[in-house]
Amino acid sequence: MTSSKTILRALAGETLPTPPIWMMRQAGRYLPEYKATRAQAGDFLSLCYNPDLATEVTLQPIRRYGFDAAILFADILLIPQALGADLWFVTGEGPRLSTITSQADLDKLGPVSDIHETLNPIYQTVRNLSGALPSDTTLIGFAGAPWTVATYMIAGRGTPDQAPAHKLMNEQPEVFDALMDKITEATIDYLLMQIEAGAEVVKIFDSWAGSLPGAAFQKYSLEPARRITAALKAKYPNTPIIGFPREAGDGYIGFAKATGVDCVALDNSVTPEWAVKNVQVDGCVQGNLKSSHMVTGGQALVDETRAIVKAFSGGPHIFNLGHGITPDADPDNVQRMIDAVRDV
Repeated sequence: MTSSKTILRALAGETLPTPPIWMMRQAGRYLPEYKATRAQAGDFLSLCYNPDLATEVTLQPIRRYGFDAAILFADILLIPQALGADLWFVTGEGPRLSTITSQADLDKLGPVSDIHETLNPIYQTVRNLSGALPSDTTLIGFAGAPWTVATYMIAGRGTPDQAPAHKLMNEQPEVFDALMDKITEATIDYLLMQIEAGAEVVKIFDSWAGSLPGAAFQKYSLEPARRITAALKAKYPNTPIIGFPREAGDGYIGFAKATGVDCVALDNSVTPEWAVKNVQVDGCVQGNLKSSHMVTGGQALVDETRAIVKAFSGGPHIFNLGHGITPDADPDNVQRMIDAVRDV
């Protein structure tokens, strides 16, 4: 039976007259209602692990904008914490973690089988959302891709070039590979539990895929995505998977076929015209408006939005940004984008 949910239809390969819309980081700091709920929680991690408040912030952009999908409010670094890494957030600077730079550090992590004790509140949020969302709104779960998560675990923070991870990869490949395997296994278990709790789609965010050259991209971005997808499909063959190897460039070509994902999310370093010829030929694509338009607005926002919709109109497409919306975005610009997509 064909779903009435437009995102599920696009993910199944249907070309729709108006593309469905959601937005990466759509629940977040650009919304005043989010800021109020975050203050109520006390800090970011407390918000992630409070199912009632995490449900509330996930629902806020659905109430305000009527997006076609809600994405679970959580963070990609909850898996490292669940494995035993120390995790905290520094206001205005972002996450900090205890580092993995040796076999001894790796040995301190707990078994993958123990992650669910920490992550159970996340699964409860998914269950809450499954019952609270409008009947036509798709629920998306997610996880960070192993490479991206590993970069934070190795450096202890975000870095501009992921140099600490590359250093460990080159100097201690056995430690690096073991860490990647552990994260991959944990990611599979985490996403399986999200699907079991009610996620209808899952997305794998490889935010730093673009820093992997050549064979390293194949081994550490594409192959883990293939492993995760195969494991999820083995148990839940009808659950669509979106892959996002950000800034992969030519690595986007053939990514869907090589990994088995149902949709490839695109950043805005590639043009829609290029993506139509090289990526959309294999199925659904998602993207790819510049996030900066949510700050600057104006006619340029409307024109670029319409151009993207037109470019991808010959095949299955989910409209989204090329990366997450930023805290300085104007909420009114989000509505302008939606109106331009839906030609209101």
